[in-house]
Amino acid sequence: MTIAFLVQLIVILVVLGLVLYLVENVIPIDATIKMVIRVIVILAIVLWLLSMLGLIPTPIVRSAG
Repeated sequence: MTIAFLVQLIVILVVLGLVLYLVENVIPIDATIKMVIRVIVILAIVLWLLSMLGLIPTPIVRSAG
């Protein structure tokens, strides 16, 4: 892993954390919807991190035709 890769990971995590913070505190929506959004975002981040670190394989998308 290079320094640039680690910096990229940190920047993306900070941006996603800021977005999650804004959803939690600024946008006036029901608590149930906030919880669903929080769970989906955290699951997506964990899966993305695991795939970026090579701990789970990334799916290969094949074009039709």
